[in-house]
Amino acid sequence: MLTTTPRSAGPRSADRARAPQPAGPERPARPEHRLPPDGRLTVLGNPGHRRVTLFAAAARAAGLPEPAVLSWLDLLRGAYRLPEGTVLRIESPGEDEAVDALLRGPALGGQYAPTRVEGGAAWYAGVTAALRALAGAPGVRLLGDPEEIAVMFDKRRAHALLSRAGVPVPRALGGAAVTGWEDLRARLDAEGLRRVFVKPCHGSSASGVVALEFGPRGQLRATTSVELADGRLHNSLRVRRYREERLVAELVDRLAPDGLHVEQWVPKASQSGRSADLRVVVVAGRATHAVVRTSAQPMTNLHLGGARGSLELAREAAGPAWPDLLETAERAAACFPNSPVVGVDVLPTAAWRRTVVGEVNAFGDLLPGLTGLPGGPAEGLDTYAAQLAALGAAPGGRAPRPAPEPTIHPRTEQPR
Repeated sequence: MLTTTPRSAGPRSADRARAPQPAGPERPARPEHRLPPDGRLTVLGNPGHRRVTLFAAAARAAGLPEPAVLSWLDLLRGAYRLPEGTVLRIESPGEDEAVDALLRGPALGGQYAPTRVEGGAAWYAGVTAALRALAGAPGVRLLGDPEEIAVMFDKRRAHALLSRAGVPVPRALGGAAVTGWEDLRARLDAEGLRRVFVKPCHGSSASGVVALEFGPRGQLRATTSVELADGRLHNSLRVRRYREERLVAELVDRLAPDGLHVEQWVPKASQSGRSADLRVVVVAGRATHAVVRTSAQPMTNLHLGGARGSLELAREAAGPAWPDLLETAERAAACFPNSPVVGVDVLPTAAWRRTVVGEVNAFGDLLPGLTGLPGGPAEGLDTYAAQLAALGAAPGGRAPRPAPEPTIHPRTEQPR
């Protein structure tokens, strides 16, 4: 079990005192967030993916049976049957081309390619519909809430929820959905916003994200990993800068149909001359793991040239504000009380003395080799071992290695 010692913190501000308290290990565990009597779990995921193998390794290290696997492909095709009493962990459907083609292919038609940015609305509709159907399966208990996952994968809804709860978030463009470049530019002018992030509502891993800046003399710069090619948008591993308005307009016009979330570009604190933010993993209401991400670009994603920073330097820079930073992540997680784990993107500002929440990620726990915060409730455990401990498993080995591909959950019918 996770330890129950409360983290000490400084004097509580009035805002913090009003905030909803996160449900952590100090409180009785939610019955639906417990291991079954036999300890056997099933994982909804992509067989062979490291998310699945790392979780299986953690289960074995905790002395639990090998988890069965229900593949996302079988779920989306309806080719599955789960026995009553199944306790199911929901993993990400990402990084599997066949799954992606099933979700976005119909929307993109013959122009589908796994690198394409468009099709996010179709992906979202398919994933949420499948999870809602799964929630209705008789006798199946989910470790996670399809409705909360749906909110986390809709950046506009998630931002609004956090804001209503008093969680600090960047200022966002409200009102009707952005219809395209002309609409976006007019509304930014009206709001006096000169530096913003334009994000696809249902995207992840910085796919389609544009850091947009307007200069004092009409200059325009859009920083993004999106490549415009033959009238289509493709993800790439190279960050680009577009300065011609016609190209920026084409970019925004092609992103808009899938839905856009637009928020103020908050200047981040720095570490070693690079902008820095943190991914904080919250398990059972408590901040258990944190990783610093730094970059010379506006986006800190590791696949776009970001790098892990020093957690020790971050704690030193934040000083007495460090407990507040972790509590901010916990307050964000408390907005999703039926989700046993979330990853919170925390953006430190003002020389590490203030923080805002960028996003809350339903599947933000893939941090191989990272063990829990020193002195925290999951010290020495990786993110998967910490989650199993919160479910009631006895913590086993530390930072387990990936295992061979787990047994695939048997199907009872052929794919359609």
